[in-house]
Amino acid sequence: MKKLSVTIITLNEERNIDRCLKSVQWADEIVIVDSGSTDRTLDICREYECKIIQTDWLGFSRTKQLAVDAAAHDWILSIDSDEQVTPELQKRISEIIKQENPQKGYRIRRCSYYLGKKIKHSGLKRDYPLRLFHRDFGRFNLKPVHEEIIVNGDVGHIQEVLLHYTIPTLASHIRKIELFAELGALETQQKGTKSGVFKSFMIGLTEFFRIYFFHAGFLDGRHGLILAANSAFAAYMKSLMLWERTNLPNKLY
Repeated sequence: MKKLSVTIITLNEERNIDRCLKSVQWADEIVIVDSGSTDRTLDICREYECKIIQTDWLGFSRTKQLAVDAAAHDWILSIDSDEQVTPELQKRISEIIKQENPQKGYRIRRCSYYLGKKIKHSGLKRDYPLRLFHRDFGRFNLKPVHEEIIVNGDVGHIQEVLLHYTIPTLASHIRKIELFAELGALETQQKGTKSGVFKSFMIGLTEFFRIYFFHAGFLDGRHGLILAANSAFAAYMKSLMLWERTNLPNKLY
C-alpha cells in the first residue's frame, strides 16, 4: 500500500506549526527538520508525534532535501509551516497516491493570506507551487532562494486548495525582504549579473506596476497596495544589494 510522508522545515514557528500539523495529521508520517528553534515549536511537534531532526541551517534547498532524504515513504508532500492542507486537498492527495500510474509530481493551487486578508489578485491567482512528488523522480535544486523541486517526469495540477498564511505582520515582511534580498543578490552575483542604482529604481517601479495594475492588485484594496509597494521595495533592494556587492566589495565584503 502506498504511503505518504509530509516534510516540513522549521525555525521558531510556534505561531504557525500547530495549524499546519493539525491539517496533515492524517499522513502516514510527518518529518520535521528544525534549525535551532528556541520557542515552543519542537514541543508542539512532539505532541503530534513527528519525526524530528535537528541540524544547523543549510539553506532552504538543502534543508528541505534533508527532510525528504529522512522520510520513510516514497510519496512526499513538502509544505511550509505557514501552510495548511484543506480537507478537500487531503482527499485529492489520497486519491492520487492510490492510483496505479499517477504522474511523478503535482503542482497545487495555493491561496495566500497577507496581513490576515485573503489575496485574490496581485499576481497570486496563478500560484501553483510543486508540493507533491514521488521521491524517485524529484528532488530540490540547489538555489539559495526560491528553491524548487525538479521532477524528472510528467507533472500534473491539483485544483484543491493549499492555504498559505504568508506575512502576518509588516515587521515579518521587512525581515523576509532583507533575507531574500541578500540571498537573491548573492545568487545573481554568482551568475555574473550586474546592476546599477537607476536600474534598481526602475526594477522596483516595474514590479509595483506589474503587481498593482497588470495583476489587478488594486482589487485587493489597501492590502493590495501595501503588498505591491513592499514587493517593489523587495525587488529594488535585491538589485541594489547586487550593485553594492559588485561596486563596494572591498569596503563591505
